[in-house]
Amino acid sequence: MHRKHRLSKNEDYIKVYKKGKSLANRFFVFYIFDRKDAQPFRLGISVSKKVGNAVIRNQVKRYVKAVIENYIEAMPVGKDFVLIARNPANKINYHETKDAIGHLLKKSKVVDKL
Repeated sequence: MHRKHRLSKNEDYIKVYKKGKSLANRFFVFYIFDRKDAQPFRLGISVSKKVGNAVIRNQVKRYVKAVIENYIEAMPVGKDFVLIARNPANKINYHETKDAIGHLLKKSKVVDKL
């Protein structure tokens, strides 16, 4: 994922958590915050130590980044997103991750066409 699409500052994460809306499924919690500007979307990925060791956490993050890469063209501008992996996310493969994130994107109406 390109640097302009990354959420990096702690203040930005806090703002998304406090002022954003959230949706969830079994594997992920998805926060959405509308910045109301014309800048590209930004995504933050959070994977707790409860999910697994470093290898597992990094694998989950790689899967999430690969899935989001498929939707970059369809993602709206001026929004911040935070995707938090829940514990069952460590047991699913790439295709199940794609389905779970696609479900959240469709449910939140962030992406119309999948």
